[in-house]
Amino acid sequence: MKIPGPDHPITITPNPNRVRVVFAGRVVADTTRALSLKEASYPAVLYIPREDADLSAFERTSHASHCPYKGDAAYYSLRVGDRRAENAVWTYDTPNPAVAAIREHLAFYPDRVDRIEEQPA
Repeated sequence: MKIPGPDHPITITPNPNRVRVVFAGRVVADTTRALSLKEASYPAVLYIPREDADLSAFERTSHASHCPYKGDAAYYSLRVGDRRAENAVWTYDTPNPAVAAIREHLAFYPDRVDRIEEQPA
């Protein structure tokens, strides 16, 4: 799906790989249903369905941000044992209609988790 906007194009496509997110040595997300969102000239971001995450490691925070193209983002911190990563994950509970596909999906800051792995599904 390509979102119109010549000055700021956004493309959302299914990612064909198995995607796993590891934090503090624990898999906190594992999916074969990730979406790749490519926005303007930024690197692609993987969005993982909430259903495919271990939400017991997630703590909702009061942090929020706004993107004029995607909408209002809410954040989660990750906690596993003694390790905590503040606002390591963001989500759009009610994204703008043009990017509705990312609703109920999670995106991770790569520098706040151990790794984000992609392997052929």
